[in-house]
Amino acid sequence: MAQILVVDDDPAIRQLLTDVLEMEGHEVRVAVDGLAAVRALEAFRPDCVVLDVMMPGLDGYGVLRSIREQDGDPVPVIMLTAAAEPDSAVRAWADGVDYYLAKPFGADEVLNLIDGVLEYRLPTVEA
Repeated sequence: MAQILVVDDDPAIRQLLTDVLEMEGHEVRVAVDGLAAVRALEAFRPDCVVLDVMMPGLDGYGVLRSIREQDGDPVPVIMLTAAAEPDSAVRAWADGVDYYLAKPFGADEVLNLIDGVLEYRLPTVEA
């Protein structure tokens, strides 16, 4: 399956997403804040990033800019936010986010979004 980077400062959300994604067969790596996410992105290139907006230090917008500055095919990014304000969504879209999802969210919503970006991004293997 895919390698997913989950970036959120809330341990409960990190664990929920990790559990759900691993049950679907994905390999999950986590980062507890924006700076850890940038370091993780330097170490490996995930197939998708699930990224919180509000974090201490470097926020999700800063991480998104770092992702979009990388060479090669763009990594799909799904941003999660507890503050779903119109200005925040506009900023995320302008910075190149693929999807923007308000908290609280259902696990199925996140899985559907990830499946959608991965289906679009990953090549299909014919039997």
